[in-house]
Amino acid sequence: MNTKTTLAILTSLIATAAYAFDPPPVGNAAPDFSLRDAKGQAHSLSQYKGKYVVLEWFNPECPFVKKHYGSGNMQKLQDEYTSKGVVWLTIDSNAPGAQGNLTPEEAEKITTSWKTHQTALLLDPEGKVGQAYGAKNTPDMVIINPEGKIAYEGAIDNKATPNPADIPTSTNYVKAALDESLAGKPVTTSHTKPYGCSVKYKSS
Repeated sequence: MNTKTTLAILTSLIATAAYAFDPPPVGNAAPDFSLRDAKGQAHSLSQYKGKYVVLEWFNPECPFVKKHYGSGNMQKLQDEYTSKGVVWLTIDSNAPGAQGNLTPEEAEKITTSWKTHQTALLLDPEGKVGQAYGAKNTPDMVIINPEGKIAYEGAIDNKATPNPADIPTSTNYVKAALDESLAGKPVTTSHTKPYGCSVKYKSS
């Protein structure tokens, strides 16, 4: 094996190790955090204790994210569950200069032009919250119960494509988990493999 090949392998391993973080297991306490929204207002997980909270990792340029927003599917979910008292926090963990990173001004324009219904769009340019939750994809979905424990983590649904035509025939894991939780039932499917674009974290 020549030096160039060895260096390439080592570089690949280092890159992999830098992002080889796993999400906290379902049933564990959700890591607390505090992030600011587009208006500069801080939102911490602890302030919403006693409520169901949805975390949604976001990249407006990702085709898989566009699938759910362009069709209105994500906005419909946000509207349905926030009207039932669920807190919905959309999080942008993409690094400055990387695809999907939003300035506060850009975030404001997105929420207006896309007619979103989340509680807040939070900015995580350092990627610390995303890494604490092991978020690797956009979208990556987490549901936290009123006790502050993770009730669901994974994909939004079972159709891992960027095609909006697949939405009507898909099983929406987030909707199912929220409906079961709000009805006082255990979550049937509490963990799935998320799909979508990779979160573009800041290099360490």
